[in-house]
Amino acid sequence: MKYSDQLAKFLKNLGYSHFFYVGGGNIMHLTESMSRYLTGIPVIHEVAAGIAVEYFNEVSDRKALALVTAGPGLTNIITAISGSWLESRELLIIGGQVKTTDLMGERMRSRGIQEIDGVSLVSSTTKLSKRLLHPISSKDFYDIVKKSWSNRKGPVFIEIPLDIQAIEVEEDKKFVVPKNKEQLKIIDKSDLCSIVEMFNQSNNPILLIGGGVNYSIVKKIRTLLIEKKVPVMTTYNGADRVDSGNIFYLGRPNTWGQRASNIIIQESDLILAVGTRLGLQQTGFNWQEFGRKAKIIQIDIDKYELSKGHPIVDYGFPVDANNFLLRFLQEDLEHKDSWLEFSRNVINSIPRKEDVNNTGKDYISPYDFVLELEKLSKASDIIITCSSGSGFTLTMSLFKAKNGQRIITNKSLASMGYGLSGAIGACIGAGNKRRTILIEGDGGFAQNLQEIGTANINKLNIKIFIFDDCGHASIRMTQKNYFNGKYLGCDINSGLGLPNWKKLFKAWNLECIEINKGFFSSKEFLQAFNSKGLSVFIVRIDPEQTYFPKISSRITSTGNMESNPIDKMTPELSSDVLAKLNINNV
Repeated sequence: MKYSDQLAKFLKNLGYSHFFYVGGGNIMHLTESMSRYLTGIPVIHEVAAGIAVEYFNEVSDRKALALVTAGPGLTNIITAISGSWLESRELLIIGGQVKTTDLMGERMRSRGIQEIDGVSLVSSTTKLSKRLLHPISSKDFYDIVKKSWSNRKGPVFIEIPLDIQAIEVEEDKKFVVPKNKEQLKIIDKSDLCSIVEMFNQSNNPILLIGGGVNYSIVKKIRTLLIEKKVPVMTTYNGADRVDSGNIFYLGRPNTWGQRASNIIIQESDLILAVGTRLGLQQTGFNWQEFGRKAKIIQIDIDKYELSKGHPIVDYGFPVDANNFLLRFLQEDLEHKDSWLEFSRNVINSIPRKEDVNNTGKDYISPYDFVLELEKLSKASDIIITCSSGSGFTLTMSLFKAKNGQRIITNKSLASMGYGLSGAIGACIGAGNKRRTILIEGDGGFAQNLQEIGTANINKLNIKIFIFDDCGHASIRMTQKNYFNGKYLGCDINSGLGLPNWKKLFKAWNLECIEINKGFFSSKEFLQAFNSKGLSVFIVRIDPEQTYFPKISSRITSTGNMESNPIDKMTPELSSDVLAKLNINNV
């Protein structure tokens, strides 16, 4: 059989059901072969293929891959590869290449048409990047592909020249895909007992759950968390691992986190971080102050994350976070009633929406919008919060997840333009059976707006909310705060060419609804929001909208940036509130 046929058949046996792609001459055999074994989803731009695959794999029990042609096909998907790499998510990219006889020599830039050395190009942001110069066995192919989902997940790139795709081979029927997954290293019983002892001896512990904890175990840990009354928080990537209705859930601390949660974690005396790398967004740039009163225990499969030096980790264990969490929650854990009472008092004393922001009278407050959307959402919804800007930060800091909802973002790369492609992948990954809600800013949406066509032609059940504030709100805010309002390329008035949204969507025969205050009771809005299919809503946001509270930074005399710790947000709490909460060091 043709080698491309064998690969496509084997990918199906591995659990791959979909491939996202842009057609190209150097993948013509792979495209045709895969179309007979998998479902192909053509997209407009390769970056959308990579993002869609990442989000597909987050919500589905099946697997998807990205198929890209040589040269620009690969260079176009590099952003998606980088995002998956930073977020430790599964992503298989199969790329075409010119014929082996046309490959460049050692000192040549290129010989074949559109030839780029893809293997070298993505080697720094993949777990493995390999070119196949001859057919390999199914066993060897499996050993390459499985690296994407083994240990700490990440992208794998396989480059296959055109003539290798087409070569005739004997069908490989010998290798059988292993039924059992490889076992990750698990924590020793003695170490587990030591952690349980430290937890029980602490007065103010926090269990911080990150995205490294698989969603597949959520049902199990939910019951145990309630039974054990464990004070629990989540990172942004772990936002849907614990529903916000859990009375022991204390929120999402972060640089752009909830003020109450930031205060609580800084008052803790033990932080048990499970499945989170404790990156700078999580700890704040002033990481020296993170957990100032606490011992920090970190459970992360990657030993290098445990030794990076920020924050200072007292005890680090490079073991399976899922196995650890289930075993930990089955131990005899002491209840921390007084600590929970203190924490609930902090949460109840500080409103999620603080009365510190300015919104023009003709605009809707983005804070009000998120809170109202939260009420309208259902437990079956998938929430896509783009990756940067106010649409991301406000949703992640305000939105209370319902039990069963999925919340997916890519915050590490924080690239604009992730939202629509991610929503497409998640929606298809869920079989187009769950409403997918996308919240994205106008500047970010414009970067990949071509995929409206992909969502439209596939009749996807996606509800798109675009924050229309005439540009890049976060960049505008930076230029206002640090450069006295010298605006450069951040909005329409400073040269950013954004479209007329209503006219734009008509190109795809789509109507969009502009929503303002009171949108949640509008019959037109509710009919579109609750009906199945693709709907678009323009949320008019004041270009001068303020976003507080936030972590303040300042430029030092040496030109460096110096930030406050995460519990000292601007504007600071009044002395009366601090006294009421019995907090003296914020």
